[in-house]
Amino acid sequence: MNMSRIEEKASAMRPAKYGTLRSSFVAGLVVGLAGLLGATAASAQSSAEDLRLVPQSEAQIKLSFAPIVKAVAPAVVNVYASRKVVQQQQTSPFFDDPFFRRFFGQPGGGFNRPRQRVESSLGSGVIISADGTVITNHHVIKNADEVRVALNDRREFDADIVLLDERTDLAVLKIRGEGPFEHAAFAESDSLEVGDIVLAIGNPFGVGQTVTQGIVSATARTQVGVTDFQFFIQTDAAINPGNSGGALVDMTGKLVGINTAIFSRSGGSNGIGFAIPAHMARFVARAADQGGKVQRPWLGARVQLVSAEIAEALSLERPRGVLVTSVHEGSPALEAGLQVSDLVIAVDGKEVTDPNSFGYRFATKMTGGTTEFVVLRENREVTLTVPLVPAPETVPRDKRELTDYSPFEGATVMNLSPAVAEELGLEGLYDGVVISEVRRGSAADRVGLRPGDIIRTINRQSVETTRMLETITKTPPRVWRLDIERDGKVSQITLRG
Repeated sequence: MNMSRIEEKASAMRPAKYGTLRSSFVAGLVVGLAGLLGATAASAQSSAEDLRLVPQSEAQIKLSFAPIVKAVAPAVVNVYASRKVVQQQQTSPFFDDPFFRRFFGQPGGGFNRPRQRVESSLGSGVIISADGTVITNHHVIKNADEVRVALNDRREFDADIVLLDERTDLAVLKIRGEGPFEHAAFAESDSLEVGDIVLAIGNPFGVGQTVTQGIVSATARTQVGVTDFQFFIQTDAAINPGNSGGALVDMTGKLVGINTAIFSRSGGSNGIGFAIPAHMARFVARAADQGGKVQRPWLGARVQLVSAEIAEALSLERPRGVLVTSVHEGSPALEAGLQVSDLVIAVDGKEVTDPNSFGYRFATKMTGGTTEFVVLRENREVTLTVPLVPAPETVPRDKRELTDYSPFEGATVMNLSPAVAEELGLEGLYDGVVISEVRRGSAADRVGLRPGDIIRTINRQSVETTRMLETITKTPPRVWRLDIERDGKVSQITLRG
């Protein structure tokens, strides 16, 4: 090695404030660096030679994900969903005239005959049992009349819809065909860590089964806005339209998640994809086996995020857990001893950091049995045993579709109860009348009413039951002054009839 260059580097690295070092010290430094760098170079050369050794086995030669893909690919399917949409043929305004209708037909015939068109969607799915049970995304088969599944070996089967759960964006299908079918096993998604290698398998853009590879970028994303239960695995494995419902697998070939959404401005992959954890998918699949309906436990308490200000007020070192803001009478929360101002920091030993992670941990418990909350109360930890029971229907829902002339025409309403609130994702709201459905193109739709809206008052009169609301719409006032509660806020609306 060039000694003068080492001396130059040593001189350049010298702190200016110490001035010029004595030549004897420099000479000693140079000799020392020369010996150190010589040893380092020899070590590096030795390491490089070790890395360049001839592979000793076939596995070392391949260094491939192919064995994992071969094991999992037969369990990943293409899902084709179709539905028939009836459209009224657009005609000239003249056909509204009775004279023209006499010659060209009444609505439903002649020029006014409705037309049918077929809408289709394409996605992916994963076979999770030998009998042909498939899990996919709810949005892939939403409103489908027919569902067909294509296997990796090019066989195709019709499939029945066993369960739809919009709140988790998951659905369960059953293949109409004789098994056994190749299927994927669930992994324990809670053990997944940032940096773990994962493979995404699906049918992007309908090009055929495709495998992409990446790492776990995050494990508990709660601000994605896709489902009611926000707790997603984030990955940089390429996920594109058509991958929805496909598999995210680990290096053991087990299913760690169901690919669901991407963050993209162009519609293609930007390296930010999201998958529903296998823990949630397993919970929904188990519900399908036990009657085809997801039944979540009812807590009967409301919680909120612990901000930095709240953490300071509670003398916490950092924001953690969720703060209990209300406890409903007769609820499992009250029975367990949960109190307002309690700080729930863990559910069955799993830490909770915000309302979304708390909701995920509690909502994925099967009813029957109990779960344990670790609560921080007056600076000490308390363990509470919470019974896991379904939400009760304390009052009949008395479901009604409103058809009379009013701002509510086309809305389906129900009386609120804990059971109805749970179904609609309205935790903590247990009285009043709630809108459960809004028919497209109806007066309610045009006014801007949405499922989940609670009708509090009409012209300052409290609306307590669906029967009362229907009576009001049969004798409509000239002016409608409405108080509508949405997302915890009450808005006042004035409409003229």
